[in-house]
Amino acid sequence: MAAAGKAGSPPYAHPVHGESSLGRGSFLGARLPAEVEAMARGVRGLSQETFRRLLTVVVSALEGKDCKESVRVIAESVDLSEEQLTSLISGMYTLLREALRLPVSTFKQEVFKEDLQELRIPEEFIMDFASVVFGNRRPVVEATTMKQGNKLPSVNDIKWRVDVAISTSSLARALQPSILMLLKLSDGTAHRFESNAEKS
Repeated sequence: MAAAGKAGSPPYAHPVHGESSLGRGSFLGARLPAEVEAMARGVRGLSQETFRRLLTVVVSALEGKDCKESVRVIAESVDLSEEQLTSLISGMYTLLREALRLPVSTFKQEVFKEDLQELRIPEEFIMDFASVVFGNRRPVVEATTMKQGNKLPSVNDIKWRVDVAISTSSLARALQPSILMLLKLSDGTAHRFESNAEKS
């Protein structure tokens, strides 16, 4: 109650330009996503049971499962408006999606927790978020995210040859090499192009 009486305190303590109090960038990027900001404010009034039910739905969604029925059941059993529920779920989804994009080898749990503490997310909820991002379900979520993500086609085959123009209509002796390339991609398309010293 004392904290609520402080007039003019910001709704979250996320530093400007995505930098934490330690001078490093936040895993959420330079600008805090609006849905994460709204979620960080909204979770403060939730019971741990409600939070965990929402988190379970979000993790299922990240795993590619249909969660409409689960969300409907939660909506009927908690005292939250549809707008609040949508805000919480989308914020949790965005936060976890951004965290799961980073490799565990470089993204440390302490850094993750510090960033969430700066958003004033309750400590018990931070532990639950961390168990998803650094726990045993991560490989399943990562595999689904990679399948769903926008993936550029890879190169299946490459063919090339060097042609040398001995003469042109304007020069009797040109000796200009050019490289002809043919790329076959994993999406079935083929791309042909030519490169020479004048074009490069």
